[in-house]
Amino acid sequence: MRAIRVLGAALLALGLAAAPAAADSSPSPEASADDGAPTRAGTSFRTATEVEQGQTATARASTGDYLYWSFPADAGQRPTVEATVKLPDSHAAETWQIDVYDGLRRRQACQYGAATRTAAADAPSVELTCVLRTVRAWSEPWANDPLPGTYYVRLTALRLSTADLGQAVDTELRVGSEDMGGAAAVDGTLSEPLVPGIAVRAEADEAKDDDSPTAVLADLEPEDGWTSGWWSDRWIWTAVGGALAALAGVAGYRLTRGSGRPPGVPPHA
Repeated sequence: MRAIRVLGAALLALGLAAAPAAADSSPSPEASADDGAPTRAGTSFRTATEVEQGQTATARASTGDYLYWSFPADAGQRPTVEATVKLPDSHAAETWQIDVYDGLRRRQACQYGAATRTAAADAPSVELTCVLRTVRAWSEPWANDPLPGTYYVRLTALRLSTADLGQAVDTELRVGSEDMGGAAAVDGTLSEPLVPGIAVRAEADEAKDDDSPTAVLADLEPEDGWTSGWWSDRWIWTAVGGALAALAGVAGYRLTRGSGRPPGVPPHA
C-alpha cells in the first residue's frame, strides 16, 4: 500500500508540473503576428481591440458574431476603413456591413465607399470600404462632426440563412488616413481628445502625489501625439499672403506717388 501511495503522489506531482508547460504550448487568442498587428477582435465597445493606423488586423470568428476594433484619428485626418471577410466554401447569399463610431459612440456616416455589400452564394470573400469625413479639431455641441479621439469599427453580417449561422470566417481590417492639410483647419480646439479614460488620466496628472491606480481604457494615440489642430499649413499660406499683400502695397505706393517736385521749383509757402 505504501508503494501505491508513493507512486500516486509521484504521478500527481508529474501532472502538476506538466500542466503549465501544456498551457504555454497552446496558442493564445491574444497572440500577435510578427509585425505586432492584433489577431483577434473584441465583442463590444468596451472590449474593442486597438489597431494602429497602417496595421492589418486579423481575426477568426463565426458568422453572426459582432466584431469590434478601435483606432485613433486626429484633427485634419480623413480615415479610411477597409474590411475583407473570407467566407466558407459553401454558403448562401450573405450581407455584411461595417459601422464606424466616434469617441462619443455616435455613428459616423461614410463620405463614400461601400460599407454594406452582399456576397453571392459561394462567393469566396466580400470587401467593404468606408471613407469618413475629415476629422475636425472643434465642432458645435449639436453637430455630428467627427472629432479627434478613438474611433470604433463594428463588422457583422446583417442577413444570413439559418444554415450559415456559426460557420467559421476569417476577417481582415485595415485602417489608414489621408492628411487634408489646412483646408480642413478650423478656429477652435478640444481641451482633450475623445478617448476613453482621458478624464481619469487628466485627474491623475493633476494629482501626481496620489499613488492610486489609474484606469486607462485606451492607450493608442497618433504617432506624433494629439495635435488638437493647433498647427496646419494654413499658417504658411497666411504668412505668404501677408508678405504678398505688403509687396503689393509698396508697389502701389510707388506707382501712385508720382515723380515728385520738379527740380528748381521751390516748395509752396
